[in-house]
Amino acid sequence: MIRVVIVDDHPVVRDGLRGMLGGAGDVEVVGEAADGEEAVAVVRAVRPDVVLMDLRMPGVDGVTAIERLRGFPTRVLVLTTYDTDSDVLPAIKAGATGYLVKDTPRDALFRAVRSAAKGEAVLSPSVATRLLGQVRQPAAEPLSDREVEVLGLIARGCTNRDAAAKLFISEATVKTHLVHVYAKLGVKDRAAAVAVAYERGLLGA
Repeated sequence: MIRVVIVDDHPVVRDGLRGMLGGAGDVEVVGEAADGEEAVAVVRAVRPDVVLMDLRMPGVDGVTAIERLRGFPTRVLVLTTYDTDSDVLPAIKAGATGYLVKDTPRDALFRAVRSAAKGEAVLSPSVATRLLGQVRQPAAEPLSDREVEVLGLIARGCTNRDAAAKLFISEATVKTHLVHVYAKLGVKDRAAAVAVAYERGLLGA
């Protein structure tokens, strides 16, 4: 039997998964948890083969719990509603064996649990596509200090002329810096550049 712990902050979801997994024949649910901290405690107590881990939970989240479980032989299979880069990548980097979204069909979930128990990677199609895109995407070249200065001034509403005056450089040089910024951030205009820079934490809060 494959021994499984279910981690989700919604009791209805846990009940549904417990009932569903009961029909697999070779899977036994040996524990449940409502958050990451409880999950770690339960795993330490029952030593399951697989943990079905939600990510967004109150208190200790799923990614933090996955990191804390890294030293255990237990395999963590993420089962969540979200498949954005900001959810997928941290979970995989933290040590998750697989990543599924909650609309995964019943039979596919059974197969995923069995594969995870063997240590095999399991990914929903949408997640696999995202990860493949990350691999294919060239590493972003960092902005230079001067480019960050220029973009910071633009973010505060300065025109190219204003930025040039404040930095004691020519307006043409400001335009050149912005062209380089657009290329590095993969955008086409200053509004998008500012938005992406804030998103990536390049311009602070």
